[in-house]
Amino acid sequence: MQIIPAIDIINGKCVRLTQGNYGQKKEYHDSPLVMAKRFEDAGIKRLHLVDLDGAKAKKIVNTEVLKTIAKETSLQIDFGGGVQSDDDIELAFDLGAHQVTGGSVAIKNPILFDSWVKKYTGERIILGADAKDRKIAISGWQETTAVDLIDFIKDHYANGIKYVICTDVAKDGLLQGPSIELYEDILKEIPGISLIASGGVSNIKDLEDLQKIGVYGAIVGKAYYEGRISLEELTSFQE
Repeated sequence: MQIIPAIDIINGKCVRLTQGNYGQKKEYHDSPLVMAKRFEDAGIKRLHLVDLDGAKAKKIVNTEVLKTIAKETSLQIDFGGGVQSDDDIELAFDLGAHQVTGGSVAIKNPILFDSWVKKYTGERIILGADAKDRKIAISGWQETTAVDLIDFIKDHYANGIKYVICTDVAKDGLLQGPSIELYEDILKEIPGISLIASGGVSNIKDLEDLQKIGVYGAIVGKAYYEGRISLEELTSFQE
């Protein structure tokens, strides 16, 4: 199982939100680069970098953070937040993203999103499938749609998506454990998908539980920043 630390950015700083609420923001570090280097030095290979300002603005905002981390580390960056147009995705790749996650755009403009999958392949485009009560949530989780989560993933899997990051918004930032049952249902319905679980991880047992059900990867954020999981523990999962 791949361990993928998350760095969420607001105003160029490393933060975490609770359940996607911008009013419940906690800053953890002034320098995302320092944090990224800490992960790299520990042997972590990948990074989930989210431009929360971009998610709100519907365009990439924190360009310098992406550019600097890509230039100064060897981490494979999966970038998301505000990628809404061809110009946005080209910019993200030009700045050094290894992969780009699209969530809101896959709902609001599926033709555009599918064109990215065709152009850049399912290796480089990740589907962002964030859900509240198994319905897709978009725009930095500020909007909940009527679209069923599993149907949404199935449709895009059929169109060439290989990786999906799935966050249960109800779990995110609460350190109460991940949505194991939800992830099991996704893997049962779409056995070929490479599922990256996000939200709720609070300790090593949570990661062990995710590994047991066969997820491809797990994103870890608040549990690390709050000292619930050490870097040494995280790297013990690395392949």
